[in-house]
Amino acid sequence: MARDVNGNPIEVPRWRRLAGRFGSGRKPNGELSVDDSSLVITAESFDDAAAASTTLSASLWRSDDQAVLRHLLVVPGGEVKEVLALAAQDHYRRVSADVPGTVEIGPGQEFVALARVQLIDALHVSQERSRMAGLAQRHDGTVLAWQVLQAR
Repeated sequence: MARDVNGNPIEVPRWRRLAGRFGSGRKPNGELSVDDSSLVITAESFDDAAAASTTLSASLWRSDDQAVLRHLLVVPGGEVKEVLALAAQDHYRRVSADVPGTVEIGPGQEFVALARVQLIDALHVSQERSRMAGLAQRHDGTVLAWQVLQAR
């Protein structure tokens, strides 16, 4: 199902779903899944100071297509359940992702990747970055990065 900029489900008209199956060979927007291994990273930032608008404009991100917004966090192992429960309220799910090569996870810390399907724009990426920073900080964790994944 397609998602809006806040990750909430929206109904895609039947004619648009059918039309989306013809043409580029990509999946229709409504069929993305956070677990889809064929998605590729079209934008990402490991820099807290970098503006989402700058990162998105310099990337391969396609503004009209649904995407998966993924956040990479490190939190204490004892806080993971609470972090996942709070993130789930906003339609985020834990997904598998590789730990960035330059990051060392300390003892008692756990790497967590959270993702959801949504339409992406700079404003909402910034809002979600802030949401994740607050979530991580309240649980003695850190946000490492955010990534936008889309179909090829």
